[in-house]
Amino acid sequence: MSTGLDALTQQKINSWLSGNYDADTKAKIQELLDDNKETELTDSFYKDLEFGTGGMRGEMGVGCNRMNKYTVGGATQGFANYLKMSIPNGNISVAIAHDSRNNSPYFARVAADIFSANGIKVFLFEELRPTPELSFAIRHLGCQGGLVVTASHNPREYNGYKAYWNDGSQVVAPHDKGIVAEVTKIQSVDEINFTGNPDLITLIGEEVDAEYLKTIEHNSINPDVIARQQDLKIVYSSIHGTGITLVPKALQLLGFENVSVVKAQAEPNGDFPTVIYPNPEEAEAMSLAMQQAKDLDADLVIATDPDADRVGAAVKNPAGDWVLLNGNQMASLIIYYLLSAWKEAGKLTGKEFVAKTIVTTNIIDKMCESQGVKCYNTLTGFKYIAAVIRELEGKEQFIGGGEESYGYLIGDAVRDKDAVASCAMIAELTAYAKDKGKSLFDFLTEMYMENGFYYEGLISLTKKGKAGAEEIQQMMANLRSNIPATVAGSEPVTVLDYTNLTSKDLKTGVVTNIPEGLGMEASNVIQLVLADGTKVSARPSGTEPKIKFYVSVNAPLTRPEDFETVLASLKAKVSSIQEDLGLK
Repeated sequence: MSTGLDALTQQKINSWLSGNYDADTKAKIQELLDDNKETELTDSFYKDLEFGTGGMRGEMGVGCNRMNKYTVGGATQGFANYLKMSIPNGNISVAIAHDSRNNSPYFARVAADIFSANGIKVFLFEELRPTPELSFAIRHLGCQGGLVVTASHNPREYNGYKAYWNDGSQVVAPHDKGIVAEVTKIQSVDEINFTGNPDLITLIGEEVDAEYLKTIEHNSINPDVIARQQDLKIVYSSIHGTGITLVPKALQLLGFENVSVVKAQAEPNGDFPTVIYPNPEEAEAMSLAMQQAKDLDADLVIATDPDADRVGAAVKNPAGDWVLLNGNQMASLIIYYLLSAWKEAGKLTGKEFVAKTIVTTNIIDKMCESQGVKCYNTLTGFKYIAAVIRELEGKEQFIGGGEESYGYLIGDAVRDKDAVASCAMIAELTAYAKDKGKSLFDFLTEMYMENGFYYEGLISLTKKGKAGAEEIQQMMANLRSNIPATVAGSEPVTVLDYTNLTSKDLKTGVVTNIPEGLGMEASNVIQLVLADGTKVSARPSGTEPKIKFYVSVNAPLTRPEDFETVLASLKAKVSSIQEDLGLK
């Protein structure tokens, strides 16, 4: 029997052993106690798994700090209570989807049972589906809320739960904090109604798929180009996730006939057996797809994460080597294509807009300005981009947008990042480039020659524990109170502090307000803009013991042959900035 546990942890363990939990759960806890697994017991019980403003995420297992039937149950009961409070005397319905992770179908069914037990109608996807389709389904079916069981691209031990509101976006104020408050009130397993009402649960699937795919087909701007380039060689990997259900169908619907799926990663599998992390941002996760592309001499590689809201891409450079494009590059390419294609089609009327986050590359702002299209900058998180779309609906038309962390959106049928629609659009813009005798890499180079070569570096510093949290706070305070005279040889000219939503001109001392609303609210972020156009953003992570510095630098690119030289100089500048700011 374990004896080295602190009193609170032991109390929580005892409450699970004596409470109204199933026999299997109690047996697993007892086994951990008998085997003296004190570290595992502490990690599992020392606190309650936090339900934050967007949902929750954690390792699966027994205990109040793990993803299991009871933590999912408490979160769902609290969400159900909030929906009933917010919509009294109303007919409430929710949509539920899940990814390919272990236990995802089970957790989705647990949530469906709890909602239905509380008199709420449930539309439950019969099998795994991409997160963006869940966002679409909420609006398509007229639901008041929804959830998706997923841990995005976290390691295989994790699962999670994202909550959505009636516009198909992840919950924002005031509903985010309202749901958290109701979830926090659930103090006993006996307050959770697990006994579902089958009459209130409707299984959905192919009929919603068809409507969702229509919106992706509607996004296409140059079907004639696709028809001419229907043989474009595309390699696609779903990395054992949900993308396999719809990405090949979307590409086929648009007319692409030469799509090669990475078979070793096509089968949905929560163990993600061929990768260390199921994350298309990682070169390792993309390696099988890139090898297949080399073997086939393909034109494009695309891969989606387990819940298919993020997409990674690779393309061949002039030397014939396959290179990964980062999130800023792909977001820029999508917007570059959309702006030019909308202009060529005569669709720009002055009422269109693009949305991106404040830490995403400023080349997008520059391209929008050159085309007379508004570019709204939001806080980090796609729910803020969705908020802009919601607030401007019926007044201005959303073209597309994205964030540096590999999430993009085309059109407004979905209100979350959408890797299915993005894969279709990336294939289309690659076909557009090839139709002009260019590769996607040539298209990237052309964009940089027209607008300047923008390069972004992310410096992520991990500071664990209480001391680490205090160090992060001190780093932010130091940056605010001690603006350096120069950074990498350039003088800071503007400081934007999102804590109080102010912008200060360091030359004149004039302080102006950053307007609240349209995806903007107070947040612990500070940005330095330098005289040479460099931007440095500092932001503590809200979910991890990290502080992140986003560095954006730029320089002219006058000849395609200078691409690698300019890139090397920009990378060196990011390193110089890191050294000057002492970011270690």
